[in-house]
This record gives sequence, structure tokens and C-alpha cells, in this order.
Amino acid sequence: MESAPTNPGRLDLARWLDEATVGWSRAHPSLARHLETRLGEPLPASWVGELDGFATTVATVIDPAVARCESHRELPRHVPYDGVGRRIEHVEFHPAHAEAASAAWAAGLLDTDLSLEGDLRLAGLFFLLAHVGEGGVACPIVCTIGLRRALERRADPALAERYVASLREVDSARAARGAQFLTEVQGGSDVGANVVVAVPDPEVPGAWRVSGEKWFCSVADADLFALTARPDGAPAGTRGLGCFLVPRTLDGVTPNGFTIRRLKDKLGTRALASAEIDFDDALAFPIGEVDDGFAVAVEELLNVSRWLNALGAAGIMGRAWLVASSFAARRRAFGRSIGAFDGVAEQLALLRVHTDAAIASTMALSALVGRLDEGTASDDEACAHRFLVNALKVVTSLDATACVHDAIEVLGGNGTIEDFSVLPRLYRDAVVFESWEGTHHVLCAQIQRDAARGLLTEGLERWLERELEGAPDGARPLAVRVHEAAHESIARLAPGRVEMLSGSAARRVVTRVTRCVQAATMLRAAGDDTAGAPATASAELFVARHLADGGPSPDWRALVAAVLGPLG
Repeated sequence: MESAPTNPGRLDLARWLDEATVGWSRAHPSLARHLETRLGEPLPASWVGELDGFATTVATVIDPAVARCESHRELPRHVPYDGVGRRIEHVEFHPAHAEAASAAWAAGLLDTDLSLEGDLRLAGLFFLLAHVGEGGVACPIVCTIGLRRALERRADPALAERYVASLREVDSARAARGAQFLTEVQGGSDVGANVVVAVPDPEVPGAWRVSGEKWFCSVADADLFALTARPDGAPAGTRGLGCFLVPRTLDGVTPNGFTIRRLKDKLGTRALASAEIDFDDALAFPIGEVDDGFAVAVEELLNVSRWLNALGAAGIMGRAWLVASSFAARRRAFGRSIGAFDGVAEQLALLRVHTDAAIASTMALSALVGRLDEGTASDDEACAHRFLVNALKVVTSLDATACVHDAIEVLGGNGTIEDFSVLPRLYRDAVVFESWEGTHHVLCAQIQRDAARGLLTEGLERWLERELEGAPDGARPLAVRVHEAAHESIARLAPGRVEMLSGSAARRVVTRVTRCVQAATMLRAAGDDTAGAPATASAELFVARHLADGGPSPDWRALVAAVLGPLG
């Protein structure tokens, strides 16, 4: 008896699935281009090999491990006591979590130098890691990087010497994980309302005892906690906060004055252990001067997290683009691939354009972080960093959610099926990315305050003008349009004007300025090489989508074709 023929649609889907793990880093040509632009020279061969190798590891090791953790909700579990009733406050993970962590740590993200080259290398690797979403590994890596930087740059040398090496360890089985616990139930984004208290320890010189409740504690399994607390007698508000390091245990077994109230059941980032934690006389050590704690928390912890959050959002967008574009090339309807239909093609082109814009702007921000780390940043670059570290977190996280939603639409009903594609998981994670490290309104309000103090506008505009000077000759009219839009929008953030904006109006202006920055960074790296034409077309489509105010109407079909090229 002859076997029934295999359905051709199923064969197409099987080919699509088989190709899904191939060449993730090479599938984003703008990644290498923007890294080279910010590095100022061609990528070293070692970097190319490292990025390609890690992309393969992410696709073939980390992503399947994360999928196994989530497929049957085999998520972190709180184990308060051991078998003989001793309190241990352990967090238990599915074994696949260790597989993902081992591969992620081995890539060396935790051991990059605090320099232009080191920060750009980290940015490229983290962008690729975020193709899995958070996955239970991205947030611990971010928090560990932030804590390491805080200790190296702010802490007493003896404290840094005690812990930094373990935070830089590339073997996940030996590495110390960091966490940052800032949020309290009554405070949320209003950190100045925090009430967790710290009192000097009467026996350990320089140590403190911390007591109170932290409401949102991601990486609840961490070995070292960074948290804010108000020293006894300190003033109210943020200026009265200290930043402290709390080891998980002092003897390797017993919890150091903390109990986990519960693990949170979240919409996304479900493989990550997030908890409510109570502290009761936990031994703590100040990170930097006690009365400088809020600055330490913002500059070393939150700013690093916001930078890497934006990179992570770019990675989510990159994966959404890869899934949707490869599916559209293989999926056929009415006798042709669905990517050949104008509506789908435009949707795919905008997916790619927004991914390119996110890569361009986050790599520019990464270079600014690197120059600040080296101490070579100009005043204008410091202004650009102050703006972008907040603004890009807002814009890229919102774009990530929108892009994954659009990718799901390209896949149709298949896009909603958990075991068909990664998109449902990415969508959940993208929504959480939006909420981390400050809500959109809070970050835009911070930008509004910085602008009112005269810390942004002039330096930001000069930096953006220099970005546009690098645009290829063929894109000069487009660069002029971006500059005009930027000049008009940045002027609305000038002291004396920005105070007149409502919160919602300020947010719209911040978004528009950020779009101008993204367009400028796209043009800066377009160049005149073989990637120049599609890169310029990508920038032109981006400008038409976000900055068109009576400018020339583009030929959308031609731009879409130039951006996409052949889809398989």
C-alpha cells in the first residue's frame, strides 16, 4: 500500500524550521556595520568568529534550553527549607536552566573590559543573546554586570577585591550572580519613598544591618544583592538613600537575614526568579559613600540596566524579523510566497527597518558608554549619553512589543502557537522589558528635568550634527531633513520651554528626538560600500515612517523592495 503524499504546506514549514537556526549574526548585516562604525576600524577577525560562534550557541543550545524550561511551565520554585527543616531560601530551577546559563556565561559577557572595545564587544554579544528573549539568563547577566561595575568604580577597594573576580567568572557553576533590589511596594518608581532602613553594625567595622521589604526582586537566586536602604537618621527622599551590598549567605548555607515571601508569577520573563523579599538585620556593606547611594544606584546600576535593556529589546526585534521574514519566504498562498504580497512586504520591511534603527542607536549608545568608561567622552557625548540611556530604553522597548506583534500577524494563527515559534514567548518578555528600570512616563519625566537644568539640548544637538556629517553623499538631502526635524524638536526641550510642556507632550517630543537620533545613527553607518544602498533605503523608509512632515513623498514600493531584497 502506498503511503499518503506529504502535504506540501507541511514540507514548506519543515524547511522553514530546519533553516531557523542558521546564521543569526550574518542575518543582521547592520550589526557588523554599526560595530565597525563605532569601533572606527574593520571588525577584528576574532570578533567576527566570536559573534558567529555565539550566535550558533544561542540558536542551538540556549534557545532550546529556554524553550524546555517554559514549555510545561517548569519555572523557578521556592524551597524555603532543606530536608531537615533548616531555612535555606533556595530557588530551584529546571535542569535546562543550567544548560542555558553555562553557555551564556562561557561567552564572556561578564568579563569584558570597561572600555570602548569591551563595551562594544559586550553589546554585540548581548544583542545576540536577547534573541531568546530574557530566557532566565539575560537579567542575571545584566544585574551582575551592573554590580561588578559599581564595585569596581565606587566601592572600598577591599570590598571590590573580595567579590569582583567571582562576578567576572565565565564558568557559571563557579560564578557569583548579582541582583539589584530597589523597588518597594509603596515606592515603585518613586524611589525617594523607600523605607527600608540601615543601621551601623556594632561589631563589624564599616558594616551595616538592613531591615525592611523589597517588592520586586529579580534574580532572587543571586549570590550578592545590591539594594538601597535609608541609613538611620538620614533625610527623606532620594538624597537620604544609601546603596549596599548584601551577601546571600555568610557561611555558605544560612540566609543572611532575609526570607523570600513568594516568587512572582509574571506575564513574561518566566524562567527568571522574581520575588518579594523581607530583610531582617541582614549584614550589608556600603557601595561607595553612604550618602551618595542614590547616585551609585542610578549611575552604576540603573543606567547600565537601561542601556542593556535597550540592547535586549533590539535583540528581540532582531529575532522577530528573522522569524517573520524566513516564514514569509517559505509560506505560500495563492500560488506565491506570502512575502510577495504588498501588505506583508511592507510589514516585513518596517520590521527590518525598526530592527536596524534599534541596532544603530544602541551601538551608538554603547560607544558612548565605552568613552565614558575610558574617560575620553566629550561634554557633548556625555549629554548624548544622558539623553539616550533613558530615551532609548523607552523607544526600543515599545518598538520591540510592536515588532513582535507584527511578526505574529505575519505568521497568522500559527504565530500564536507556543510550540510553533518563539514569538509568544518574545511577546510576553517584550512587555516586561517595557516595565523594567523605570516606566516610560518616569524616564521621560527624568529627561524633562535634565533638560530644564540645561544638561541636554546644546550638547545633544552638536553630537547629532556630527553623526549626520558621516552620512554618505547620496543621502545628504535626507540628512538635512533629519537635522531640521531634530533642531525643531530639540529646541522644544531647551530650558525655559521644556517646563511648559505637559508630561504627555514632553513624552511625544522625547520620542521624536529619539527618532531623529536613530535616523542619524543609521545614516552615519550607511557608508558608500556594498551595504550602502539598502542601508540608506532603510534610513529613508524610517524617516518616511516617523519624521515625514510635508517632505517629499517616497516611492514606498521601491523603498520596501530596496530594504528587503530577495526573501529566500
